[in-house]
Amino acid sequence: MKFMKLGSKPDSFQTDGNNVRYVATDLATDIIVNVGDSKFYLHKFPLLSKSARLQKLVANTNESNTGEIYISDIPGGPAAFEICAKFCYGMTVTLNAYNVVVSRCAAEYLGMHESIEKGNLIYKIDVFLSSSIFRSWKDSIIVLQTTKSLLPISEELKLVSQCIDSIATKACVDVSQVDWSYTYNRKKIPEENGNDPNWNGVRNRPVPKDWWVEELCELEIDLYKRVLTNIKTKAVLSAEVIGEALKAYAYRRFPGFSKGMIQGGDMAKHRSTVDTIVWLLPEEKGGASCSFLLKMLKAAIFLDSGDMTKGELVRRIGQQLEEASVNDLLIRAAEGEPTIYDVTVVQKIVEEFLRQDQSAVEERHELLEVRRPGILSDASKLMVAKLIDGYLAEISKDPHLPLLKFVDLAEMVRGFSQPSHDGLYRAIDMYLKEHPGISKSERKRICKLMDCKKLSVDACMHAVQNERLPLRVVVQVLFFEQVRAAASSGSSTPDLPKGMKDLNNGSHGSSRSVTTNTEEDWDAVASAEELKALKGELASLRLSSGVGGGEKNGDGKGSVDKAAVSKMRGLLKSKKKVFAKLWSSKGVQGENSGSDSSESLGSANPEEAKSTPSRNRRHSVS
Repeated sequence: MKFMKLGSKPDSFQTDGNNVRYVATDLATDIIVNVGDSKFYLHKFPLLSKSARLQKLVANTNESNTGEIYISDIPGGPAAFEICAKFCYGMTVTLNAYNVVVSRCAAEYLGMHESIEKGNLIYKIDVFLSSSIFRSWKDSIIVLQTTKSLLPISEELKLVSQCIDSIATKACVDVSQVDWSYTYNRKKIPEENGNDPNWNGVRNRPVPKDWWVEELCELEIDLYKRVLTNIKTKAVLSAEVIGEALKAYAYRRFPGFSKGMIQGGDMAKHRSTVDTIVWLLPEEKGGASCSFLLKMLKAAIFLDSGDMTKGELVRRIGQQLEEASVNDLLIRAAEGEPTIYDVTVVQKIVEEFLRQDQSAVEERHELLEVRRPGILSDASKLMVAKLIDGYLAEISKDPHLPLLKFVDLAEMVRGFSQPSHDGLYRAIDMYLKEHPGISKSERKRICKLMDCKKLSVDACMHAVQNERLPLRVVVQVLFFEQVRAAASSGSSTPDLPKGMKDLNNGSHGSSRSVTTNTEEDWDAVASAEELKALKGELASLRLSSGVGGGEKNGDGKGSVDKAAVSKMRGLLKSKKKVFAKLWSSKGVQGENSGSDSSESLGSANPEEAKSTPSRNRRHSVS
């Protein structure tokens, strides 16, 4: 820390009681200065030679013959006045970052200018500030903190603005020129933590670009805002560095922020801090990480911040939603809400993400407006679709989650091309597990969200044994797995039967005379007896190298166990009686008989059907 000593005489100020100060000298004192509750017994000559205000006060005192003057509003109170008085006596005074501002403000109040005497206190302090304090990184921060208790005079003397400009300038210098002391705890540096056996005590690592963010976290939010605004105005540091600075400040100021919450403290002050941080966020996309923005949104919701603050966070998060994780999106609902998580705000975020592809995005840069086409890449869409699938699986565990919330959110990303619907199937299965009391129509609606053709072999194996799925879905999975197995083995892909086409497309045309009861049977959960006939049979279709793949045979061509395909075909044929009431009727027989429809799913060879026995044992799959 920088310091400056003024004067050469020994300090002879002494105390008599709690509030009495006097100068130990042979000369009798001739003036009493009352500063607040303190009395100073001093001499006129040294004081009047350097202070214009004391000259006027003493002149008024002489007229009234009271011998006392009163100073009640001097900045810094009795302590600051004593520093100025000692300077007038030529006694040794030590100025440093902690007392230089209060001394400067007190000197201004007392009128200790050059016009009164050359080399007066104001001049010496100004030289000390410009030549030492403002050249020191840490001292500049300390001085800025001391200015707050001395407003508005510290502002009027431009001490605040000088400190801010000094700090901002240093933060923006090239890191190769940083040679002053600073604190950097954001990343563990081995040699500074005693973990590097080769460290010789000399810092040899390059200075990080965000070296300055830790110490600025000591500033109150109003001063921090002014410093960071000044830094941003210089347009030297990248948006990522500004974002990291704001992140560090939030972590320092909000207890529990790392866990997505705020624990205790002044809620109004926290709310103001959140609003300011959001206002300071860099305009550039990616300037702040999506994870940090979501934590800020959680804090804003918890603190009941204004709609403008929450809306701005939702907009920014939506623009980089592909960076988020499922845990980031799990935003707790407000107290009194029936659900555990706030699904509505996630829907708003997804809407912002989709808006980038629906219209041009307006980039705001002060008064200049630039417009560019908003285009989402297929990779971004796929990442968001997977993210929402995972999010749906988590919120499905909430027993109070309405079906409409689940369906609406799933349909928002339904248009994204996904090679696999395994994640969506997992979410649907979780919802059905946690909400066993939903109606047949609701069960049908949620299952229509997934495409059975996009389920992996493992997902198919699970689905055909899943007692929570409607029978309609189980049959679809069985058929499409047969098609996939046939295609993998090089066999001709069987045509989709008319009844199955109607089932898959949800058609209820006049050519089908399916009764209402039959339709309800399709939407009903598969019975235990029906699933018993399927358990274990689909396992024979598991491919050794994933969907559509198989082990190489001797001639180098991919092959699948044809016996497994035959088993699947026989399985479907053996289920003819079970499904006859569902996909055949008198009307259907006019085009294709129930027997023809069933046999078209697999081989017509009756021996294959005989070779596929139904398994009576049950397997627990959840």
